[in-house]
Order: sequence, then structure tokens, then C-alpha cells
Amino acid sequence: MTRLDTLPTVRGKLLLNEPLGPFTWFRVGGNADALFIPADAEDLADFLKALDPSTPVTVLGVGSNVIVRDGGVEGVVIRLAGRPWAQVTTDGDTVTAGAGALDSMVAKASAKAGIGGLEFYAGIPGTIGGALTMNAGCYGSETKDILVSAWGLTRSGERVDYALADFGYTYRHSEAPADIIWVEAVYRGTPADPEAVSAKISEITSRREQTQPIREKTGGSTFKNPEGHSSWKLVDEAGWRGKLHAVTGGGAMFSELHSNFMINPGEATAADIEGLGDAVRADVLAKTGVQLDWEIKRIGRPA
Repeated sequence: MTRLDTLPTVRGKLLLNEPLGPFTWFRVGGNADALFIPADAEDLADFLKALDPSTPVTVLGVGSNVIVRDGGVEGVVIRLAGRPWAQVTTDGDTVTAGAGALDSMVAKASAKAGIGGLEFYAGIPGTIGGALTMNAGCYGSETKDILVSAWGLTRSGERVDYALADFGYTYRHSEAPADIIWVEAVYRGTPADPEAVSAKISEITSRREQTQPIREKTGGSTFKNPEGHSSWKLVDEAGWRGKLHAVTGGGAMFSELHSNFMINPGEATAADIEGLGDAVRADVLAKTGVQLDWEIKRIGRPA
């Protein structure tokens, strides 16, 4: 177990044995050995440079697409929260956003500035850091379509700069090293009428509300779409829509509204939620021969 006296001095917040469930949309999971909320990029860089290289580091955004296992997370969990991490500025047809900025807020800032092309970010329930990591997208658009560049910090605290081509983006995947902690991204859109952009964002938001269980304790899309298939159809046809599955707690299920969204209906544990996903993957593979790959990230130790 990590001890405070073994960790570097910081200007931000450094908390030991901190519950992570409240920081995730599923509202489940164990504690972080240590939770670090850096004051700014300099604070984060100094911390990483001084941190024992053997200490595991995990980055957590708004927890919209993650399962924190019930046994908690070893080492240090870094959460980029607060104003320095969520700044969004515009200049001409470019948008600069901190890694902790909500994707939806970036879309709205773009609309206000009369920049089109980023509207789809209104449909992604995460932060810019996560979007960079997984080439987040929806409704036919992806991060790779609008990204110009980004910069971040390595595990040792050194700055690295990436142009779009350096990411090697494919569907929900980046070739960039997984241990880079993204700090800021630059996007380029196209000049557009602010009212027209806002109307498109409203349309996307309304569509999400009608087709996804956004007011439930959920984690977004559970599985990537296999080539030639829709994950929700495979889950639905296998009979898992609305079917409660329990492992150690009250159980989890795939939403009646959208069968690629798992929900915690009340008393689920992380084991229930991950166990449901694994059970569905096995069942769909046995019935159809199609492999469902996780889109939700699972982190930490089992109970």
C-alpha cells in the first residue's frame, strides 16, 4: 500500500485510500492507494519526475467510460480536474482545449465561436484526454477528423508533442504510448453560423436523450462495433437486453433503451458489471462466432 511519506510534495491535492466510486458514472469500485489532483501541468510534471518509477500510475477523467474494480487501484490515480485542466479557447477556426475539458463543453465553445465540425463531441460523455486516447467519436465523426495536435507528459514527466499523424489513429484506437498523460489538444474546424452549429448540437443532444440511458448509472458504449456488425444488435439478439446479472452484489444489466449500454440499477458491484460484460461476450461468441471487444476500460484489482 502506498504511503504519503513516500510520495513527492505537491501543490495540488494528494489523498490516500480515496474512494473512486463517486468519480465514476457507474458509482462502483474500490479505493485508490493515492489520488492526486494536480494544480496544473507544472505540478504534474514535477510530481512525475520525482515519483518512484516503480509506482503504478493510472489516469482517471470523469469516469464516464470506465469500471473501477472493487479491490481498488494500486499506486497513484491522477485526476485532471478543475479550471486549469478544463480551459477552452478559440482563435479563428482553431479550438484549444485542456485534457480535463468535457467533450460537450468543447462542442459548445466551438458553436459560440462559429466553428463547425466539432458538434459530434456533444454526444460523447467524456473528456478531451480520453478522446485523444481512444479516438473517440459518434454519429459518423471521430477525433482524427478534427485534431491538429496535442501535447502531454510521459511517465517520467517529460513533455512530448504529437501531430495528428503521430497518433496512428484507427477505430477507437491510438498508437501513441498508453502512459502519456495528455495535457492539451488543438483542433481545427470550419467557419460556420453559430446558430446552425448550436442547432446541430441540440439535435445530437436530443438524439442521445431519446436513445441512450444517460440519466442512469452507466458507462457509455460497452463494446466496440465488430466489423460488419452492430454490438447492440448482437447483445439484443443473444437475449441480454434488460436481463439482470449478479456476481457479488445486486446485479447489473444491459439497458432496455440501448442494449450496448450497461447500467447499475441500484446495488451493483464492479464485479457484477464486468461479469455481465464477460458473460455476454462469451455468449455472443458461442452463438454467432463474433468476438465483442470491450470499449469500456477496466482498471484496478478484483475484490
